[in-house]
Amino acid sequence: MENLGTEMYSLMKKLFPICRSITGDGVRKTLKILQEEINLEIHEVPTGTQVFDWTIPKEWNINDAYVKNSQGEKVIDFKKSNLHVLNYSTPINKKMQLEELKKNLHTIPEHPNWIPYLTSYYKENWGFCLSHNKYLQLTEDTYEVVIDSTLNDGHLTYGELFVKGNSQEEILFSCYVCHPSMCNDNLSGVVLLTALAKMIINKSKEGNLRYSYRFLFIPETIGAITWLARNEEKMDLIKAGLVATCAGDPGIVHYKKSRIGEALIDRAVQKVLTDSEKSHKVIDFFPSGSDERQFCSPGFNLPMGSLMRSPYGKYFPEYHTSADNLEFVQAKFLADSQQVYEQVVYTLEHNKTYVNLNPKCEPQLGKRGLYNQLGGQRNKIDHMAIMWVLNMSDGTNSLLEISLKANIKFIEVKLAADALIKCNLLKENVEA
Repeated sequence: MENLGTEMYSLMKKLFPICRSITGDGVRKTLKILQEEINLEIHEVPTGTQVFDWTIPKEWNINDAYVKNSQGEKVIDFKKSNLHVLNYSTPINKKMQLEELKKNLHTIPEHPNWIPYLTSYYKENWGFCLSHNKYLQLTEDTYEVVIDSTLNDGHLTYGELFVKGNSQEEILFSCYVCHPSMCNDNLSGVVLLTALAKMIINKSKEGNLRYSYRFLFIPETIGAITWLARNEEKMDLIKAGLVATCAGDPGIVHYKKSRIGEALIDRAVQKVLTDSEKSHKVIDFFPSGSDERQFCSPGFNLPMGSLMRSPYGKYFPEYHTSADNLEFVQAKFLADSQQVYEQVVYTLEHNKTYVNLNPKCEPQLGKRGLYNQLGGQRNKIDHMAIMWVLNMSDGTNSLLEISLKANIKFIEVKLAADALIKCNLLKENVEA
């Protein structure tokens, strides 16, 4: 677990300095680094492409930006923090007085040492963000204001990885790659899904991967809308999914349900969290937040939730500020979040439905050696788990449904089912 967290954190450090946005070379550079880890396919969608009610915007790139005083000192410098520039700022090269400059400066007075992260994707504008303390230090002067950026026809870029399993049914994982230098929101989701994809790829090589898995690394909102518009024919194959975000902070795990509310993914995640015996919180779906609101829009209503630690917004004040940095996120919390995701995958993969081959009264377990297993200290199998599996395995109840009804950990129910299969008391209902 420690090594996993260290690897994820190391990748985060590599990605942290890159200035990303919903389009542009920052996204491409990020995806190319991820290609060194996993075999991502990179897609380019041209400016002007219609995706449902939206249009792919112009591509934004930036080389430099600063504000200089009359002494030639840079009082705001993009090279020191890419959050200093209003994301998607149009180019400007102009001298102005402080009064005019202040109209385009943004701060957070309640957190005077933090730089805010702000954007202007769909309305052409320019601006600078800085700490409120730096703002208060600005004096009456003539300032040179430079934003060396471009906003031209280009492309929206996203990454996609598909891992084929034994079934055409898919589990969909999504994260967003548009935020610049911020760690919890959402480099944590990026490095988590990269690590999860590696695990899934390794399992696929063993040949026993039940579902197929699709991983999306997309710009938030417009990226999800674009992918959905280009892949409507895949929707019926999506069995479950999660949006990964805010996975590296010290808070407890939160799960935001799908719009369906009782979908397989909702029950699986809640069971994993309950079985972990760790503090957690489950939140009902609401139509804002991250890309779950696109995947769960009424025209799709996909079974997708969002699994995170402290949710975006009010739950951690560092959200959308320079304080969401490499000090705020820790390797151990990344690893802990990753393990929760792996347990969800384990539950989905092993949540099968079985038929009791000796359904008329209870079978004699002793002559099959099951009681010897029950009394052992190693590989102990829960007796009540065996009884529940035998009783509920009529071809309609999955192991997850049995574990929920019996209030027994999923792993205990799975071990009981494995033991019963070995004794020819149980077989999978492949038609369920």
